[in-house]
Amino acid sequence: MQTVNFEDALKKIVDANPRYHRDAYVFLREALEFTQRDRPKKEKENIRHVSGNELLNGIRDYALQEYGPMALTVLDEWGIRACEDFGEIVFIMIDHHLLAKNANDSRDDFKGGYDFQDAFRKPFLPKNRQSTDPTSVEV
Repeated sequence: MQTVNFEDALKKIVDANPRYHRDAYVFLREALEFTQRDRPKKEKENIRHVSGNELLNGIRDYALQEYGPMALTVLDEWGIRACEDFGEIVFIMIDHHLLAKNANDSRDDFKGGYDFQDAFRKPFLPKNRQSTDPTSVEV
């Protein structure tokens, strides 16, 4: 992979396609680093590829750690509304040589990963409301 200045590449990405906020790309890079750091010690010794599913789980954990109950709002502000958006960001970064992929990686790895309401809202609901439909209203 060729050496690319992250800030320069990020400016080109956002200028060409402002679909996602600049901070979404920075967040994704940080979430990837978080995911790689969070591996068990045995796995850290063998640097290996992070799968789409592993990255999605790391993204969720990192967002909850960094933004708590505001995670859903922050992601929405950046244009991220589903796991597929994370996949788009990953592949945009790959296209600009900011990330690498292997032959098995695909945007499809991010389809249907998890429901954003369950992932980012449900952990902060009172325990008695966590198993109910988030759109229902108790009377």
